[in-house]
Amino acid sequence: MKLVSWNVNGLRACVKKGFLDYFQEVDADIFCVQETKLQEGQISLELEGYYQYWNYAIKKGYSGTAVFTKVKPLSVKYGVGEEEGEEEGRILTLEFDDFFLVNVYVPNSQRDLARIGYRLEWEDRILQHLKDLDKIKPVVLCGDLNVAHKEIDLRNPKSNIGNSGFTDEERGKMTTLLGSGFIDSFRYFYPQQEGAYTWWSYMNKVRERNIGWRIDYFIVSDSMKECLINAEIHCNVMGSDHCPVVLELK
Repeated sequence: MKLVSWNVNGLRACVKKGFLDYFQEVDADIFCVQETKLQEGQISLELEGYYQYWNYAIKKGYSGTAVFTKVKPLSVKYGVGEEEGEEEGRILTLEFDDFFLVNVYVPNSQRDLARIGYRLEWEDRILQHLKDLDKIKPVVLCGDLNVAHKEIDLRNPKSNIGNSGFTDEERGKMTTLLGSGFIDSFRYFYPQQEGAYTWWSYMNKVRERNIGWRIDYFIVSDSMKECLINAEIHCNVMGSDHCPVVLELK
């Protein structure tokens, strides 16, 4: 089974930049997107063979998540019950026979850390959600988690200490998640690989010089370790300031 996750940073714009070509080429069983930035009725995607599930933000042109899956889920949940999180369309949970899939777009703490308090509370709620699900069956968490966990996960760690996405608090939440029975699938296969990034600033030649951050993940329950085949970063795929990440499961 192949799963793909991509922060498209505006799906309508990404479609104009080759999204559908990549979608057809990669032929995922489950394809998750974040930051769709649209409302119901603003796009019509003809994705033959896929069921489509959308969680729209109330605010126009903001946030939003979606999942396209060849396998019809047993159930779909939008958010985890918290009012603001549902208003921003940040969480989709799909239940399948063998696992839960949780597609998330984690709130950005913002450049001046104005939203870090909300961000950390949100992290606590999503962790509890994952733990609750994991008691029932294994979990696959994917999406833009808006944090570079270790220094190896960004090009310039020293100059970014304390900045949004690389604060001790945000990195600590990721450490807590991984210490709660979950695995960072990419680091499971490639623990020492440097220069593996999923997001680059739009500033001039930053992506060309690979000055990036790894902030998009597939996190899985420890109990799925034997099911892991491979994890990939498709860094050459354009269309967004993020690139797709891929997980293959038995």
